[in-house]
Amino acid sequence: MAHQATPVRRARLGRALGPEPTAVSGVVLLLPGGDEESARRPSPMLATASVRALGRRLARAGREEGLATHVVHYRYRGWNGSEAHLARDASWAADEAVRRYGDVPVCLAGLDMGGRAALRAGGHEAVNSVLAMAPWLPEEDVAASPEPVKQLAGRRVLIVHGTNDERTDPELSFRLAARAKKANRDVCRFEVHSDGHGLHQYRSEVHALAEDFVMGALFGRSFSRPVEDALAAPPPLGLRMPLAAGFGKSLRR
Repeated sequence: MAHQATPVRRARLGRALGPEPTAVSGVVLLLPGGDEESARRPSPMLATASVRALGRRLARAGREEGLATHVVHYRYRGWNGSEAHLARDASWAADEAVRRYGDVPVCLAGLDMGGRAALRAGGHEAVNSVLAMAPWLPEEDVAASPEPVKQLAGRRVLIVHGTNDERTDPELSFRLAARAKKANRDVCRFEVHSDGHGLHQYRSEVHALAEDFVMGALFGRSFSRPVEDALAAPPPLGLRMPLAAGFGKSLRR
């Protein structure tokens, strides 16, 4: 009996969220969370639910500028050590965006383990900005190589983390941001006071902050004053910027 070849797993981009513009001038790639170790396939609906609401908001905000917004569907649920599957899939997705749309700027926007993938793959030549929300980062070990940051040079980087996050340690994202700031002045980090891992308590403010950052990074819109201040402030001020309740209510839509 002939043996059937095992199908090769491939990452893919989901359908564009919202009406796809006729002429694309910028791309957001949404990177969902994942597990530290897992060879299983992600569940398409469950895995992407956490980033789809943000994606729809960004698609609406960038429609006139020609923004295409896609969720990245990973090959595996896990990061899987040195394989770094999620980061590799993020890099593939940036390649795919260039193949589809040409030489346009790309923003990697990730949550949880997707935040780590966005930061790790941020060195892709098409990427001009990285948004990492509640990023999962490994414990720092003096005997091991720290999470890299040099690839973020020349990119605008925003990290957002809840102070009561019990799944991903906000102190680890602060330390990474501090190291990244030494190589790249365009790094800032906002703290969402008393919010947890899913950033649900202040979701409206977090999404408004993400919109403000992404539209400014991709299309040159003016950043809000808090984002400008955070990017300009020296550490630790610009890396522990509090996200104010009600942020975004007065921002231009």
